[in-house]
Amino acid sequence: MKIAVIGAGAIGGNLAHKLSGAGHDVEIADARGSEAVLAEVLENGARAVALEDSVKDKEAIVLAIPFGVAGQLAGLFASVPAETVVIDTANYYPGLLTDPIEAVDNGMVESQYTAELLGRPVIKAWNAALAETQRTKGVPAGTPGRIAIPVAGDFEEPKRIAMRLVDDTGFDPYDAGALAESWRQQPNGPAYCTELTLDELPAALAAADRVKDAAIRDSLMERRAAVLPENPTLEDVVEMNRAAHR
Repeated sequence: MKIAVIGAGAIGGNLAHKLSGAGHDVEIADARGSEAVLAEVLENGARAVALEDSVKDKEAIVLAIPFGVAGQLAGLFASVPAETVVIDTANYYPGLLTDPIEAVDNGMVESQYTAELLGRPVIKAWNAALAETQRTKGVPAGTPGRIAIPVAGDFEEPKRIAMRLVDDTGFDPYDAGALAESWRQQPNGPAYCTELTLDELPAALAAADRVKDAAIRDSLMERRAAVLPENPTLEDVVEMNRAAHR
């Protein structure tokens, strides 16, 4: 597939590297310019391009940008065909990674807010796995213990495509239902960054509680200071996330 990844941070860089390694034709762009793309991101054949060129003639576009800034891309997306699949990977951390957003604080689902800003439907994927999990723990389909990633969206064909791409990055895709239900995979629910298998993930999504999970999300810095060692490993962070729901 012809894919654009917008955002060259940890998540965007991971996805561009893995998707190009899986044989896709990948271009990656960042608002900071092509120099923001690390050399290792391009090792499998992905190409760094200007932001204004990134969405041209693409079958799928992955947004790996900070939550709440999608509106800045609305003009860029005005000419993108309706059939182009748009995948949102962002998460809302009010007061930490972004300013509080009233609509989301009042109950609007994160990716529904992003879709509204962008002016088109989106699929939610890759948001519920840590960047280091995505970088280091992808394995071939059928591998025992393969980590699963929830994928939510309102249209079956775009969701099917997103699920195939999740599989291509080394994780079992799980159909998590409509976009309105994607709050179940947002920070910091039982399914969020806890490295669950396909057998374990459905129960974790079902156990999500919007009020409790938001409180756990908002206590992140306090929990990190109280629980994690000075130089935490990936396993330390995953265990902290799991322990919050025991």
